[in-house]
Amino acid sequence: MDPTTQASLAAVIGVVVGAVSVLAWHISDRQQHQLATPEEPAVPAGVATVLSVLRSSAVVVDESDVVLKASAPAYAFGLVRGNELVIEELAEVVRQVRRDGQIRETELSLTRNHAAPRMVTARVAPLGSRLVLALVEDRTRERRVEAVRRDFVANVSHELKTPVGAIRLLSEAVADASEDPEAVKRFAGRMLTESDRLTRLVQQIIELSRLQGDDPLEMPVRVKIDEVIAIAVDTSAIEARAKHINLITGGDSGLQVYGSDEQITAAVSNLVANAVAYSGQGSSVVVTTRGTETSVEVSVIDQGIGIPSGEIDRIFERFYRVDPARHRSTGGTGLGLSIVKHVAATHGGDVSVWSVEGQGSTFTLSLPRSTTTHTTDHTKHSTQEVRR
Repeated sequence: MDPTTQASLAAVIGVVVGAVSVLAWHISDRQQHQLATPEEPAVPAGVATVLSVLRSSAVVVDESDVVLKASAPAYAFGLVRGNELVIEELAEVVRQVRRDGQIRETELSLTRNHAAPRMVTARVAPLGSRLVLALVEDRTRERRVEAVRRDFVANVSHELKTPVGAIRLLSEAVADASEDPEAVKRFAGRMLTESDRLTRLVQQIIELSRLQGDDPLEMPVRVKIDEVIAIAVDTSAIEARAKHINLITGGDSGLQVYGSDEQITAAVSNLVANAVAYSGQGSSVVVTTRGTETSVEVSVIDQGIGIPSGEIDRIFERFYRVDPARHRSTGGTGLGLSIVKHVAATHGGDVSVWSVEGQGSTFTLSLPRSTTTHTTDHTKHSTQEVRR
């Protein structure tokens, strides 16, 4: 082989070796780069599927506190904005779980846009070696129900203590005055009053508890409103006579609704009894009825103490009284209007109130009207005044 050929062959071999060296260097560098840069963590397919159908708020967070996946309720509830967990208390729990791998459960109070705080429980657990899963449940309604139950028990205990304590003291007074017939008679009368109050309270507690069970009406019937009003007026007649209050009825006659005769009678009776209890001597209480194509309205109008505008929204709360100082003299339990509200709700109706402090109040119970094939007398019946 001549020198020229040998030189050319050596040059070609040198170029090939150089190219192979450069290619090997690039391959090695790429492999090293891949080893140095870990793969981005991915949400397992099964987890992503579960999150997409969850009703609760669920969030998957990576090691950099970036939200990789969140259920729709998590966004609606305001836990996540974009790919960021915006509740700092929850984010801190996530970081704690990431550090030690321990499952944690905690309660949080969340306030959003000046709205009422919402109570939630958060359960946070590791998901693999680098991801964290947070499940958040809204417990606001449950906590509210628990608080209402606690208040109810406390209020019932307080209300029961008053007549029970009074009866005990009066019985001791009767024993001490055994030789004074007039004192015994007076104390016995007061004992009877307190026992009646206790009986009324227990009956209303039982009635309210049954109504709050949200059970469907058992065997609903057609209820004649004329008969309901007659019973309600008769129930309050003795107290009205003692205070020289005129009980007046008027409006449409022959109206009927579909539901529980006992419950509707209790509701109207409570409205009439309240009107009489909070009306002054020699005033009037008017009970009127009005029928429309779809509803029956029973209004009870009094000339009593009225309700301050700031308290109208609270009068249907259990045990709430507009004038607590007067409940002892009126014998009120604070449950009557709560019963009216629940009866209205149970029958698909509503109760509303109009009142001016110092002038009187008008309570209107509205119930769905019962359609009947019989001819109904829509004429105005003559105004009836029961003079007491």
